[in-house]
Amino acid sequence: MKKLFFAAAVSFSVAAYGSGTLDTAKIDSLTGLKGKLNEKEGVYKVTLPRDDVKIVVDGWTMPPFMGLGTWAAFTQGSHTEAMIMGDTVLFEDEANPVMSAALDNGLRVTALHNHFFFDHPKVYFMHIEGQGTTEQLATAVRKLYDKIKEVRAANPEPKDAFGGTALPEKNSISAEPLNKVFAMSGEANNGMVKFTIGHPASMHGVKIGNAMGVNTWMAFAGSDDNAVVDGDFAVSEDELQPALKAIRAGGINIVAIHSHMTHEQPRILFFHYWGRGPAKELAEAIQGALLTAGLSGVSTTAAK
Repeated sequence: MKKLFFAAAVSFSVAAYGSGTLDTAKIDSLTGLKGKLNEKEGVYKVTLPRDDVKIVVDGWTMPPFMGLGTWAAFTQGSHTEAMIMGDTVLFEDEANPVMSAALDNGLRVTALHNHFFFDHPKVYFMHIEGQGTTEQLATAVRKLYDKIKEVRAANPEPKDAFGGTALPEKNSISAEPLNKVFAMSGEANNGMVKFTIGHPASMHGVKIGNAMGVNTWMAFAGSDDNAVVDGDFAVSEDELQPALKAIRAGGINIVAIHSHMTHEQPRILFFHYWGRGPAKELAEAIQGALLTAGLSGVSTTAAK
């Protein structure tokens, strides 16, 4: 009887919480946009068409109506006042500043990918989600959109490179300092160095890990003082946000966030990255992200 009473009380509490209405006027005011309510689903959505830069796909100038609209949708949360999901249309030089704005303001970044081929300039889509008060979420959304405007105000046309000093023609990365940072021996190849760290998982009842491609890897080229690092992080859903925050705090750019598999346990997500700077500093930033996400030392082996 007590169990039935408790269950009924919880159900009543959830129903009561969900019976409220979103403060749509506050959302409009804080985001600076006029939203639209879907009464059937209880969702209030604000949209921002990317019409500030001409986008050509396959030789055709694409209007925002054809899938170039940034949006954020608000609904009642089950344990919080509100929940948000959204998609943000970005150019390459906007993606990382806007991602940092999202992460710094309490939103979670859940995907970053492309939708088109042969698009000029290249267009990416960053998905966000979050839970909290209406004011917190709407304020965070506004900061994202303001960051886009800030980037475009500084450079009306999207950049076509990260910038920085050109890399030397011959690679000469010293492996030993990086081996010490990662506490493992990397694979050296023509002045480049690469490391991998497997992430245990299973799929269809089969154990999968480093050799099957479920791994975090980092490859260094250039010189010790002027290096580039690129790679991939394999993370569980709970590890994704801490790892993203740490890698961005280290000044490394995220270039994609997506899945590689289906039906794996735990669910594994991958984010690809690109960084420029002294090799040891780049390695330390990556190691910091590994430690923050609790990934350092997991099934560690040299790349093959």
